[in-house]
Amino acid sequence: MNSTRLRYRHLFFDLDNTIWDFDRNSWFALRETFRKFNLDEGRFEEFFASYNHHNERLWELYRKNAITKQALSHSRFDLALQEMGITGIDGMEFNDAYLEGMPLQTRLCEGAPKVLEILSAKYQMHIITNGFVEVQYKKMALSRLSPFFRGIFVSEEIKSPKPSPEIFRHALKSSNARKKESLMIGDSWEVDIMGAMKVGIDQVHYAPFLENRDFTPEESEIVGHSRTCTYRINRLEELLDFL
Repeated sequence: MNSTRLRYRHLFFDLDNTIWDFDRNSWFALRETFRKFNLDEGRFEEFFASYNHHNERLWELYRKNAITKQALSHSRFDLALQEMGITGIDGMEFNDAYLEGMPLQTRLCEGAPKVLEILSAKYQMHIITNGFVEVQYKKMALSRLSPFFRGIFVSEEIKSPKPSPEIFRHALKSSNARKKESLMIGDSWEVDIMGAMKVGIDQVHYAPFLENRDFTPEESEIVGHSRTCTYRINRLEELLDFL
């Protein structure tokens, strides 16, 4: 038997863009919200690009505890709407409508159902995710993911977002998992992989955008790929090659 299969007992998965297709689901949820507010659909792609820009920047601040959840939720839409010259819409109202519709989108990353079905029969599986409690649990339930996982650790609930060591330590302790028997699987180099490295957990970097090629120098700089992760995969099904 593969020695790797003997080594690990606990698999910790990221949720967004590792199992649950955040990019596609976010696009559809935002488009529905855009329509709900009777905005010009011809400008949606412009809005989506503006929102993503502000959302990524504000989430980085939120992970560093530099802004509150309320400031993040309100500002990401206020700034995008203002940038497009759209007035008369409250950013928090738009945010609430978006978050209400987000869990209704249930697209999963390619290969996820098959991989989870197979691995859940052999390993204790858990989720470690950055996000809001009221959204992440609903995503899991409506996408029929909850039965695969014994523990779901949400950053807002733990009061510690990835890549902070605290959320990983909390997940290990709550799962009664030893570091050397645990494996973290995620798409974000900075948040998932480096976070796991800091606490001594082996990692799988899921990087579908790198299929059939290596990092370009520019991509290496962006993801901070100056250290080698334990494993790297381009497709989720590749997990079955060593787990």
